[in-house]
Order: sequence, then C-alpha cells, then structure tokens
Amino acid sequence: MGEGVTETRKEMSSLVFAVNGQRFELSNVDPSTTLLEFLRSQTPFKSVKLSCGEGGCGACVVLLSKYDPVLDQVEDFTVSSCLTLLCSVNGCSITTAEGVGNSKGGFHPIQERFAGFHASQCGFCTPGMCVSFFSALVNADKTNRPEPRPGFSKLTVSEAEKAIAGNLCRCTGYRPIADACKSFAADVDMEDLGLNSFWKKGESDEVKLSRLPSYNNCTANSKFPEFLKMEIRAGAGLVSEGHRWYGPTSVEQLQSLLEMDEDNGGTSMKIVVGNTGTGYYKELRCYERYIDLKYIPELSIIRKDQTGIEIGAAVTISRAIKALREENEYEFHRGQMVFKRIADHMEKIATAFVRNSGSVGGNLIMAQRKQFPSDIATILLSVGTLVNIMTGQKLEKLTLEEFLEMPPLHSKSVLLSIKIPCWESRNKDTSSETDTKLLFETYRASPRPLGNALPYLNAAFLAEISLCSNSTGFMLNNCQLAFGAYGTKHSIKATKVEEFLTGKVLSVGVLYDAIKFLGTTITPEDGISSPAYRSSLVVGFLFEFLSPLIDTPAEISNGWLTGYNCAKWFIDSKLKQNNGQFDEIKLPTLLSSAKQVIQSSKEYHPVGEAIPKTGAAIQASGEAVYVDDIPSPSNCLHGAFIYSTEPLARLKGIKFNPGWSPDGVAALITVKDIPGENVGCVTVFGNEPLYADEVAQCAGDRIAFVVADTQKHADLAANLAVIDYDKENLEPPILSVEEAVERCSFLEVPSLLCPEQVGDFSKGMAEADHQILSAKLKLGSQYYFYMETQTALAVPDEDNCIVVYTSNQSPEFTHDTIAKCLGIPGHNVRVIMRRVGGGFGGKAIKSIPVATACALAAYKLQRPVRIYMNRKTDMIMAGGRHPMKITYSVGFKSNGKITALKLDILIDAGVYPDVSIIMPKAMVGTLKKYDWGALSFDIKLCKTNLPSRSAMRAPGEVQASFITEAIIEHVASTLSIDVDSVRNINLHTYNSLEFFYKSNAGEPFEYTLPSIWDKLATSSSFYNRTEMIKEFNRSNKWRKRGISRVPTVHEVVVSPNPGKVSILRDGSIVVEVGGVELGQGLWTKVKQMTAYGLSLIQCGGTDELVEKVRVIQADTLSLIQGGMTSGSTTSESSCEAVRLCCNVLVERLTALRERLLKQMGSIEWETLIMQAYMNSVNLSASSLFIPGISSRAYLNYGAAVSEVEINLLTGETTILQTDLIYDCGQSLNPAVDLGQIEGAYVQGIGFFMLEEYPTNSDGLVISKGTWTYKIPTVDTIPRQFNVEILNSGHHQNRVLSSKAVGMDRVRKQGVLWGPRPPTTQT
Repeated sequence: MGEGVTETRKEMSSLVFAVNGQRFELSNVDPSTTLLEFLRSQTPFKSVKLSCGEGGCGACVVLLSKYDPVLDQVEDFTVSSCLTLLCSVNGCSITTAEGVGNSKGGFHPIQERFAGFHASQCGFCTPGMCVSFFSALVNADKTNRPEPRPGFSKLTVSEAEKAIAGNLCRCTGYRPIADACKSFAADVDMEDLGLNSFWKKGESDEVKLSRLPSYNNCTANSKFPEFLKMEIRAGAGLVSEGHRWYGPTSVEQLQSLLEMDEDNGGTSMKIVVGNTGTGYYKELRCYERYIDLKYIPELSIIRKDQTGIEIGAAVTISRAIKALREENEYEFHRGQMVFKRIADHMEKIATAFVRNSGSVGGNLIMAQRKQFPSDIATILLSVGTLVNIMTGQKLEKLTLEEFLEMPPLHSKSVLLSIKIPCWESRNKDTSSETDTKLLFETYRASPRPLGNALPYLNAAFLAEISLCSNSTGFMLNNCQLAFGAYGTKHSIKATKVEEFLTGKVLSVGVLYDAIKFLGTTITPEDGISSPAYRSSLVVGFLFEFLSPLIDTPAEISNGWLTGYNCAKWFIDSKLKQNNGQFDEIKLPTLLSSAKQVIQSSKEYHPVGEAIPKTGAAIQASGEAVYVDDIPSPSNCLHGAFIYSTEPLARLKGIKFNPGWSPDGVAALITVKDIPGENVGCVTVFGNEPLYADEVAQCAGDRIAFVVADTQKHADLAANLAVIDYDKENLEPPILSVEEAVERCSFLEVPSLLCPEQVGDFSKGMAEADHQILSAKLKLGSQYYFYMETQTALAVPDEDNCIVVYTSNQSPEFTHDTIAKCLGIPGHNVRVIMRRVGGGFGGKAIKSIPVATACALAAYKLQRPVRIYMNRKTDMIMAGGRHPMKITYSVGFKSNGKITALKLDILIDAGVYPDVSIIMPKAMVGTLKKYDWGALSFDIKLCKTNLPSRSAMRAPGEVQASFITEAIIEHVASTLSIDVDSVRNINLHTYNSLEFFYKSNAGEPFEYTLPSIWDKLATSSSFYNRTEMIKEFNRSNKWRKRGISRVPTVHEVVVSPNPGKVSILRDGSIVVEVGGVELGQGLWTKVKQMTAYGLSLIQCGGTDELVEKVRVIQADTLSLIQGGMTSGSTTSESSCEAVRLCCNVLVERLTALRERLLKQMGSIEWETLIMQAYMNSVNLSASSLFIPGISSRAYLNYGAAVSEVEINLLTGETTILQTDLIYDCGQSLNPAVDLGQIEGAYVQGIGFFMLEEYPTNSDGLVISKGTWTYKIPTVDTIPRQFNVEILNSGHHQNRVLSSKAVGMDRVRKQGVLWGPRPPTTQT
C-alpha cells in the first residue's frame, strides 16, 4: 500500500453512526453491505422496505444527516438505503419512519395526517413517503423565509407536492397523499384539501386548522446525536478487515490506490461516491477494495469566477443544482440564465433521493464508459463544458465532446472536475451584446414530466441571435445543438446542422433544410425501442426552439421597431409568445385541486361512515408487519428461483458459472426433491407444476430453487446458474396467438363458464345502414408492480408439520397446494397471512408456488427458509394481464345506433391455465355494457409457450371496456359525428339491459346509469367545456385538447365467505374472516360491521364498539373455506359473514341482557360480557355466508369525463381534469371506497398510457425494473380530480344496501390520448 495513504487518515476497525438516535458501532463490515441490508437484518427498524433495489421507488428512503463541525451545521437529505453503502454513513445519523414518529413515543403529524387523509392503502410505500416529506419539512423550515401561520410549515404547495414526486404508490392514486402533504403548506387553500377524518364540509378554516394534528415548525428539525459530533471532530476513517474501505484525502493518495489496483487488471477496486450507479448497472460480484471519494477536496469543490463555474466530480447532483441557481457576485446576465436552465433540467434527473447522493462526475463517467443515457452529458455538451482529467501525474483539459468520443476512460484515470463556461465572457468578442440575444433551452421527452424516468430523447440548444439590420428576420450568429442519449452511443452535437444554420437568416425554408440534415445526423441505433418516435422528437424539439423566430417580413418591419431596446423587446415578446404554446407542458404543475362528494350514513352506525383505514398510522410509521418484516428464525436460509431463459427446451443439467464460486449456498432444490406431487398451484381453475420436469415450457418457467445463507447470496447464485438446454426433436415454441391458432393450441373453457350470445347477429347486420368489417385491435400486457414483491417464510414444526407465512390472496389454495406437494395431510400445514403489500390479482395464484417452494425447501432441509423475490425475477415470472388480439365487425344506422356486433378475440393465456378460463365470461359481462342490438363473439384462450397470464385488477373487463369504446369511436369517426352522441344513443334502456343481462339486471330502479350519465354532464359542465375545447383547438396550432364521457357497467359475482367473531372477557372483540387485507380496507369495513352488528344488543357503551374490535390475520387451520380474495366483493361477503356471527351472539346475549336490565335498570357492555362469562354463554360464533340466487350477481354503474391535452410536437400528454361518479349503493365506508375508485382509475392510466411489458423474441420479459417499467406518479394523475360516490338508496339483496367497489372498473378515461410512443398496445 502506498505510504501516503496510511498517514493521512486515522484508520479504525469500527464504523460508528446512529439510527433513530441509537448508537451503532460495527467491526469487520463487508463494504458491499448496503444500509438497507443492515437496517432490515440487524436493527428492529423495518420501515425501510425493499421494493425495486434500484433507487427508483422510494420505499427504502431514509433521512441522512451529516454534521459540519466547522460551520456547526447539520445537513439533512434523503437517500435510497438500497443503494447507499453502509460504510459510507460513518459519522452520520440515520432517521427512518419509526424515528419520525411511532406508536410508543407518539406519531408525527405527518403520519397522523396521512392516516386522517386516507392516504395509505396497502401501506408498503407509506413509510418512505413520510420520510421524503419529513425531509422536505425539515429543510424548508431551516430557510430564512417568513414565519408561516401557526400550524403550517414554510413549504409551499408546489414544494409539498414535489416532495413525494419520486415515491411510487400503486394503490391510492396519489390524490390523498398530495392532500396530506399540502395540509402543511403555508400557502394552501384549505378548501382545496380533500376528504379527511378531521373536519366536516363547510366548517371554517379556523375550525379545520384546530382539528388537524398540530404541527410546530420551530421543533421540526431533525436531532443530530451529540455523541456523533465527537467522532466527527476526531476525523476517524474506516478500514474493514477482509474487504477494505479507503477514504483518501488527496488526489495523490487516490492515484496510489489506483496504481495498486492496476496490477489486478483494474477490476478489484470500486470507486464510490453515492453508489447510485448500481441501481442501473447491477453488480454480480463484490470488490476487494472500495475507495470513497468524498474526502478529497479537489473532487468536492464548487468554484465560481468570471469565466464560469467549476464543479468537482464528487459533487452531488443536488449540490450542483443549488450552486447553479445561486446568485453570483460576478455579473452574469446571460450566463446566469444558462446556469439556471441547466439546474432546472437537472432537477428532472432521477429522484431527489438519488440526486442527493449521486455525483455529477459519476453520471458522466457512466455515460463515457458504459454509454449511460445521461441527461447531464447532453445539457453540458451544448454549452461547451470542459472536463479536467488526471492520469498519473498527467493533467488533461478536454472538451466534453472529446471526452465522450474517446475510448472508455482508463481505470487509472480520474475525472477531477467539470467547467461550465460563462457565455457572457466566452463570446464577448464575437458580437456586441447590444444587438444580440442568447437563447438556451433544454428538452426531454419521458414517461413522467418531473423526471424519475429515462428520456426517450433529450436535447439542449444554445444560440446567439440578432435582428437583421434590414429587419427581414433573425440571424443565427452561433448555435450549439446537442442530442442524447437514447438511440445514440452517447450525447452528440449536430455539427453539420450547426454549420448549416450559422450565419443564416431564419426562414421556413432554412428550418426545413435544417430538419432534413437532422434526419441523417441523429439516427437511433438498431434495436432501440420506438425509433420513429425518437426521430420525430429530434425534429419536434428543434422546431419548438426555432419556430418562434420565423416571421413574415411585414411583422418585423414595423417602423417603430428600431434600436437595441426595441430589438430586445421584440425577441423577448416572440419567445414569450412561444412559451404560451409550450411551457405549460414543459414546466408542469401538479394536482391543482380536487373535489370529493360522498354521502355518509349513520343509519347503521358506524357502517357507512368515512372512518380512517385500520392500521393506517402504524403503516405510516413503518410498524405494520409484512411477511419480510418477520424476524428470521434461528438458522434461517434464503431462497431464489432459477428459471428458464428458453421458451421450450429440454433440461440437461444446472451448474454454476465456472469463473465464479457463489458463497453460502446450502442446497439446490429441483423436481427430484418433491416427496409428493409436482404441483406449484392447485386451484379450482387447474393445476400448475412447481418445477419443470425434463422440459421447460416457457421463458420464466421455474427450474430450481437455490438456497443460501443470505438473500443476497441466493440471488447471486441464481444469477450465476448456467442451464444446459437441448432443443433437439422438440416442436418450435408457440409465441403468439396467431401461431396458437395455426397449431390449434387452446385451453378449454368449461361449459358452465361459457357466456351466451345475445340476439341475432345476421338480422342486426341486415338492418344496418353502414358496416365496418374485420377491423382489428391489439392489447398488450401489464405488470402488477405491487410494491412488495412475492415473499414467503416457511418454518418446520413438530410432528412433520410446517407453518408458512405468505403474502397471498388465496391462503386456502396455498394450504392445499403445500399439503399435496409435500405429501402430508392438510392438518399438518398451517398458512398464515396478515397483510399484503399490494396484490391487484398478482398474489391470487402467482404467490402460491412461491410459498410452496419455500415450504418444500424447509421441509427437506428441516430449517426455516424464506424468500423475498428481487424485482427482476418477479417481473419475469409474473405473467401479468392477458394480451389479446381482437377482430370485430359492426353494423350501425346513420344516426350512430348500432344494430349488431361480432367479435373474434384471441387471448394469450400463456402455458398454464391459471385463471384464464374465467376470461370469456368476465369480458362478455363488460362487452354487454352498450345496447349492440345483437352481440356475437368467439373468444379463444390460446395456449402459448409464454408465462401463464393471471388475474390483474378487473381481468378481462378492462380490456373489454377498451374494446367497446374503440368500436364506438370507430363508428363515430366513420359517420363523422360526435362520439358522445353515439355513446348516448347506444346506452341501454332498462328493457335492453334486461335483454342483455337477464336476471342480473335487477329491478328498474336499480338501473342508475342514465341518471349518472346526465348528472355527470351537469356536474362536469361537459357540454360547455366541449365548446370551449373546440375554440381552444382552433386557436392553438401545436397543443390540442380532447374530452370524453365514458360509462361503465360492471357485472359483479359474490362469493361465499366464512367469518368468526369472539368476545373476550374484557369486552374486546376479535374477528377472523376469509378475506385478506390487501389495502382495500377490508379489515376496516369488517370492524365497522362487527361494531354495528353487536350494537344491536342495545346496552351502554356500544356506540364506541368499533375501537374494541381487532381483525386478526388469516390462519387456514383456524378458519377454513376462505377461498380467494378477488372480484371486488370479498369485503362485502366478509362483512355479511361477520354480521351473521353478530346476529348469533346478540341472540345468545339477549336473554341475559333483559334479565340484568330488570335487576339493574341499565347495563354497560363490559358488565354484560363479564356476566356472560360467569353464566357460561358461548361468546364465539362462526358462520359461512353463502349468497342466495337473488344476491349472487348484480350490476354496478359509473361514468367519467376526462379532458386531456397533447403537445403535437412531442406527444407529451396531460390529463387536465377528470370527473367521475360511481354508484356504491350505500357505501360501507365512503373514504375507503373513494380510495379504491381513485386508485383503480390511476392504475388504468398506467395500462393505457404509460406501462409497457415487452418480451424478447424468446418470450423473456425485458422490462426488469423501475428503469424501464413506468407506473403513474403524482405528476401523471389528473390535475383536477373530482370524484362523487353516489348513494343510490336501498338494495334489499345487498349487504346493508352496499355495492362492490374494491377493484373497481372505472379505468377507461383518456386512453385515446396516450403519451407514450406508438406501440401495438393501443
């Protein structure tokens, strides 16, 4: 080791830091350990959740605090603990959600308001949301802004919304989360805050504020432990034995370390700043040495002078943004504008918690060495940035363009800093400032406006322009045009186009020729997705930049337009005019307002009231326990799946990559280890094997289960597995529905599940004035993206028994599968399920083989075994929503009335049955939502060599809704009439509804869709806005708007469900139900129903019974026949099962109550229950609710209006407003139902507008995480989101007149204006 390295930093064998104020001192730390791994495995703090492992979701966010002893200041910022290396937090204080607030020491107002604003559903993302927002509060209240009103922070509404812009939530739809955050903002209008449990509509702002959990901004700051300040002043570094961690304090020491590494080929050492690059480039190895750059002053400098700004390579992106925005003592006029635009663009890179730790230099090094699609490289390239590089003793200064084009930087070379020149001084000799203006714009087209998404294309343009002396136009004196990086190897300059434009007077012809040049300069590489879209963006960006400067000579030649000030005024006005066209899209605001209209009811108190979701506060504090939060039992092992990468291949063997030796591997479990039957899933729909036996049937098929001492080692071993395939004498795989049809490969649908045709198609077509024949549609798949991936823990028990904890929607089916696989009686298996961190159908069937694989490994090895699947494997094996190909023929009258519709639908079911046999019936239930006259269909389930598709939120119904609306749109387009009139004329009358749906249509008064349709037109000002949009589109060339009103009819089927209610001696109540808590509020509704049912005993204290009720986890040996939580009706059937139990208990208690009333005159609940115990009254009742014929199936109705704006140059889309009305009957809990409606709608936005789930030519999923799979975020939801829950009165055959809403189907608005590049999806 170089002598200089050892002398400069004091070395320690321990690492000292704090977590939530607790001191931790560690020795012999493996430097590859992440902060998340440590927190979850070695501390009691489980609020940090692993979801993506890439820094792309926010579930693992913590607040990291650093103390500066010189300034005596604490810096607080969020980081992704899944990327942050543990050794890098030496001397830091970490705050998790438990440290923000908890049930023992008191919840923080953030957590209380999240609960009160109904902002937590499954709760898996909530702790990360709270920490992200806590950081924003802490930092805002440190500023010297004016003191806010009492009870508020110094945050603005915009900052409050943006604070959680990088955090993903799959459940809520974000609106209530945004409201909870905005409630802290100093400039909030209390009227804009949505439904909550704190105040009632119409109360004054003073009353509202008094009822909010109080917040004092003076005590908001995080507390940095005093003991850490001592360590920091001592300046101790860290050396970890075995693996070594270095913190050099000079460039010379760094060079010494790099020279040591050169002897090993430059591969044994890793340079670290924030380690955020591992989120994109996954590492399959550990390094021998780690070098932390943050102690080297030269790499952390920010230096400003009259020539520009120099930024050290180790400076974080967030620090760079702050520096670029700061006012400078040097008088940069034009240059400051450039710096601020660069900062604005940088703020769209990744997320705040990644920018806080990722460095500018690291980003550029990834772009240079690995062709990372960097935004920073593009925007810096356009302004002539310089880079400073040191190789040994040699210092080099290169342009960024030269740096990017050179071969990958040598491992001995160090990027020291970058220099962004000030264009003020740089170009002062080329032209006088008095007659020129500097223009600088940056562009990016991406799935999300605020970032946290790689761009399809980014660009940055800088130009100096002047007004021609003869007033015939604008001359381009100089320009820099940079494009990157998607579709090219690295960011590049369009040099030929720059040369062509320089010195020319801008005109339509010049711009046209420049665009032609661009087509040959910026060409996406082969294999890149959506190349045509990316190429169109190149043109669109340049056009958007230059088009405001192209005018007619007459406009420019106004006689009074002379001299510098006038020229400057004219240029500014033209740019301002242009901004009116484009800036609203480029610089988006978030959710501006929302309105919720509910009708709560006290008729069945507390049923029907909008009480907060059970457990919301402990979800916000991170104390709610999910499967992976259960502490590992002693001697526990961890598993990972080895899956096939081939679609159909014979398996000859598995071995590990000979160049690597995976650590800690204990066993490899295959089909040969199964003592019972090879089943990974046993359901009423069909069976599926646990492991491939001789032949893998699809890419993603389970082959084996590797078991190791840690999850990291198990995942690493699975990645290093090499499978020997043989395809000889095998038929080619079936990888499309067309191939399935050619080879007659179909799944059979039982006759019981085959839907009936409606009417006479031939007769209907004969009556038609017009026909559309054999039109085609294609729909792709969708991934669940539950925040919690598939997980299970299996623990061997005495007497050949096993206990399995699983995140699962079907504990009963899981129980049966495990027993059959292990070859043991069912009573030897116990499956326990407390809560699911998001399911959406993905944990109905797909979770069963995961639990079974854990159970098999634990049973064989007689040791506990658990798994937490990494996101990549989860995405590859999940299957997702059913893709399909649709061909339709439709006949219709000249007024738009449809007389007949025929559909041929090919559904890609994948290789195993899963739930696919329900698809035809589910689809037809929604296809019948319009009066087609006659409906004929042929729906085929195609068996392909692809992962089996599974249930996903409204399986089949979402696709069917899209199909119906596409047909309606096609008819309207063909006739050139308004599409709303076509929808209107084809809505059902009650007679046609009864013809299509038969007995499920219910009574005439239950058909509420016509009244909803009319009510929505009024409440949303639909007709008035339609006219306003027409005027807007006439006035705007490059932005267009559209509005759509769409109905939904959803056929609901109620399933049987068990329940059990037990009253304990102290009067508290414990409840079990067959339904599983997924975040849909099932436990909350069950608590309300229990309280109502038992309150019928009518004694003192029963008004507050809801606080005495606890719903406990599902246990398959305690409550049987639980079935599957799905189809939106499990909450109501669970409630009815509980009500039946309560009726029995009330009946048992009634005689005792009457006797005690005669003796005592009045009686309290606790006294009654104590007397019941003394009199041996049975206070536990069980039931199995079985719906009757009249209540087994019914229809739900709703409608929505959405207004959408699109930028024609970039395709970027904004949903301006959505108004939605949904009939919940008499809602069991309007707050819970509202959350389900909004969440379902936003998940629909994802399916139709954002999410793509593509595969390669072998059917292997290629979207493997948050980098490539984009679910909606808070910046993609409607800017105004208005929802009304309709209380449609009494329905005798419903549970207390309620109707299902859990996985609602109101998801079809705005789908015709998708912002993503064109695909076969829509």
